[in-house]
Amino acid sequence: MRINEVEALVGITKKNIRFYEAEGLLTPRRNSENGYRDYGDADVAVLRRIKLLRKLGVPLEEIRQMQSGAHTVGDGMRRHLVTLEREQENLAAAARLCAGLTECRDKLETLDAQALLEQMDEMEQRGTTFQNKQRLDIRFRYVAPVVITLLTVALMGSIGALMAWGYVQDAENAPPLAIMVALAAIPAAVAGGVLLALVQRVREIGRRELDEARQF
Repeated sequence: MRINEVEALVGITKKNIRFYEAEGLLTPRRNSENGYRDYGDADVAVLRRIKLLRKLGVPLEEIRQMQSGAHTVGDGMRRHLVTLEREQENLAAAARLCAGLTECRDKLETLDAQALLEQMDEMEQRGTTFQNKQRLDIRFRYVAPVVITLLTVALMGSIGALMAWGYVQDAENAPPLAIMVALAAIPAAVAGGVLLALVQRVREIGRRELDEARQF
């Protein structure tokens, strides 16, 4: 079977199928004639088992342990059940705290956040783990640098292409080739500099700003 057939049969996207292959959870054979992946019934069964476990929230590493035979299904489920129960307790604690705030008539600017944070700190010391939405906030900081970089690179690429087109169309009246190359190097250098700045910014966000956010 081809991957499109497997996708329709199991209900898992091609992207996810390839991801599971990259993770070593699925190893379809290769067609010796064209090198394409050739999925069989066994691969479909493996994907159905993976789909089942992932819908239950079982981590990939636990699935890998079960696939290798290091853990039985019962072993894996007992370990995962402990995690689910811990998450349930954390959600219940957060729900109780939220429920206590439903009767709060204060506006946000008058809310005593410090007292609530101290209460949460005490709960965390007793083992409660609250959801950290700040990590999601950090991801949005990537959007602006990436968009600006793409637009700048596209603009510089268009300028370079326009210069090359103009030179080809009227090479006799165009400036010497050496000058054209030097002029074309300017947008290329700008694009390269912007890409380098993006890489540095991503590293800064990923390392410094995320580490700072984790302190709160």
